Amino acid sequence: MGNPTRLASRLHGIPPTIFTEMSALAVRTKSVNLGQGFPDEDGPPTVIARAVAALEGGENQYAPGPGRPELRAAIARHQQRHYGIDLDPASQIVVTTGCTEGIAAALLGLVDPGDEVIVLEPYYDSYVAMIQMAGGVRRPVTLRAPDFRLDPAELAAAVTPRTRYLLINTPHNPTGTVLTPAELAAVAEVAIRHDLVVITDEVYEHLTFDDHQHVPLATLPGMFERTLTLSSAGKSYSFTGWKVGWATGPAELISAVLSAKQWLSFTSGAPLQPAIAHALDDEPDFPRRLADDLSAARDLLCSGLADVGLTPRVPEGTYFAITDISHLGYADGKTFCLGLPDRAGVVAIPAQAFYDDQDEGRQLVRWAFCKERSVIEEGLRRLKAATLEA
Repeated sequence: MGNPTRLASRLHGIPPTIFTEMSALAVRTKSVNLGQGFPDEDGPPTVIARAVAALEGGENQYAPGPGRPELRAAIARHQQRHYGIDLDPASQIVVTTGCTEGIAAALLGLVDPGDEVIVLEPYYDSYVAMIQMAGGVRRPVTLRAPDFRLDPAELAAAVTPRTRYLLINTPHNPTGTVLTPAELAAVAEVAIRHDLVVITDEVYEHLTFDDHQHVPLATLPGMFERTLTLSSAGKSYSFTGWKVGWATGPAELISAVLSAKQWLSFTSGAPLQPAIAHALDDEPDFPRRLADDLSAARDLLCSGLADVGLTPRVPEGTYFAITDISHLGYADGKTFCLGLPDRAGVVAIPAQAFYDDQDEGRQLVRWAFCKERSVIEEGLRRLKAATLEA
């Protein structure tokens, strides 16, 4: 009955996520997957044991909509311990089904049709989808290759009378940029001057390298009351499939998130929530050990890519490194990535999927290093043995 291709107008022009397409290609071609950012190894065994105990102990029914009290309390302790942020677990924290639902609920709960949302480009692809579903208008500010730094003048120039929100991601996927104190101060200055709310995606908050350090925007003077902070345990504790995230901030912003979130998942992961509370409280050193391991994996991947003529920008944080493939003669990064499994048995992600400015992103490719050393080495071996030029 009716047209089987019928689609709500709010979804027109939003393509399927590139991660599904490329990971399916990796499985189909039996390629080494250096594309999608999920780790090869799980997080702490004690956290898994706490989840098993919850499953076997009858903690399998609905959790409260805002999240289990012990997890909200653990999140509050995490924010105070790491950043000196004091939160009321009852009114200033909501647990979400991963940070992706946090992004969705934030945008659906806050953005009115026609509101402009400034977003750093390249961007996580769910930003585009959810801004459009909310009826908002995105205003990209581009982190330009090869350094991928925020230009304060471009940020200030992007604000119009219809701008209501800034959507900031740091540490930044896919570029690996960690915003500096000066860049964060520029964001805060624009937000305060124009009375904007800032939504910050900080899922890679603990995964920074060398001397780079993540500083939450909410800690800057005048920013807590206008900042909604999103994060999750998926990246910091290597449990991406558990999809346990959270939003923190002033009660009025958390209330808006919860107002939308209750109609999305309502609640999820009841037996996983006490396990993540255990992770935050009892495995506080795991994220730093993970970051140290990822730093070594980053160096292995980056040096190997350079050896095969794909010299990357060395990332300051996250799971990812970006290379420019313009010298190889391909029309764009997607053409390169779609052919790479047949040429080399390796999958990567075309970064142009994360850009409005296609000229800026057309020749960029993202590689993931959240993999076992042997997997990275095998991927590099295959790349070295292949002919990469068009």
